[in-house]
Amino acid sequence: MNTIDGAPATPDDPGAATTAGGDGHRASTRRRGRMVALSSALAIALVTGSAFGVAAVTGSGSPAAAHTATHVVPDVRTALGRSPYGYGGGSGFGGSASASSGGTALASATAAQEVGVVDITSQLTYAQAESAGTGIVLSSDGEILTNNHVVEGATSISVTVIATGAVYTAAVVGTDATDDVAVLQLSGASGLATAALDTSGDTVVGESVTGVGNAGGTGGTPSASPGTVTALDQTITTQAEQTAASETLSGLIETDADIQAGDSGGPLFDSSDRVIGIDTAAQEGGSTVAGYAIPIEDALAIAAGIEAGQASSTVTIGYPAFLGVEVASDLADGTATGAAISGVVDGGPAAEAGLVAGDTITAIDGAAVSSAQELTTALASHRPGQTVAVTWADQDGASHTADVTLAQGPVA
Repeated sequence: MNTIDGAPATPDDPGAATTAGGDGHRASTRRRGRMVALSSALAIALVTGSAFGVAAVTGSGSPAAAHTATHVVPDVRTALGRSPYGYGGGSGFGGSASASSGGTALASATAAQEVGVVDITSQLTYAQAESAGTGIVLSSDGEILTNNHVVEGATSISVTVIATGAVYTAAVVGTDATDDVAVLQLSGASGLATAALDTSGDTVVGESVTGVGNAGGTGGTPSASPGTVTALDQTITTQAEQTAASETLSGLIETDADIQAGDSGGPLFDSSDRVIGIDTAAQEGGSTVAGYAIPIEDALAIAAGIEAGQASSTVTIGYPAFLGVEVASDLADGTATGAAISGVVDGGPAAEAGLVAGDTITAIDGAAVSSAQELTTALASHRPGQTVAVTWADQDGASHTADVTLAQGPVA
């Protein structure tokens, strides 16, 4: 297994997932709308192997393998092969935005349901790919709420306001990979219509809902999938597979609305067209349709902490620092004596400092680094633009030290 700057790289399919609700019900699930297995493997400031769910993804690389979900719309997390830096792009999406998982055409959102909804397109430079998802407008000057997995691994983000067609460049205010929430800020936005929210938390089983979003990642008029709330306070746990670690989300709304790939970050509306949740997951396979949404009051509470600049073990404010190395996974026998470099990003800080594949990083700012994990930890407290002293041994065993200015990494 290879990693970028110490966090696990997660190409290929992440496998099925299981869910467990308060009643003990279990089902196979997979998150929908995510960008593909990029996790924070490209972002050294955050240690996570989480990379579940899907989004519409296209890329120039050649996939080594592909997985097709049992739904009519294929699993668009397919088509990630290995590149020299742990990733390969792929034309992962083959479904139609107008086709539901059951083969029934999805309706178009109403004009009221378009208000405050945006399409999000992310460039995943290090994966040679592009992804698409959904978000909602929180403020008239362009604050956007979405899922972390919609923008994870992004090096640039474009946002289109559905109601007006206006396109903006977005910057990341902060992300919470554990709870799958991200806050973006549009550049130069003003006078935007905001989404109508219901933060009362009084959602009940049986009430009518509609999932709206960028199904299929095709953009334009969002699709609308009606349904009902089937359960509350649900917990889903994704299944670890290959290099992707498992991940658990709790307190979710479960619905039989047919949430699609590309819908992630989009609104789950009540019957009065008020947002009660953020679409984030969907069941894979079987005859029962099940989608999952983060309650809007929970997502807003996390967003408030991000807006206040409250970094934590799960929250990254802004963009992480980036050294630009791929390191081999730590040896199972514990004999690692440093972070072995298996590749460097062309033009990145490490490459400019003279590090090459085959070198081994042994210290950061004079503190010994004995593993890939320790490299990630050592860099985690730094920000883009800061300078660190990197010590490494070349393939002949000679030691070198250079001051390296960390770059801005992809979204954590």
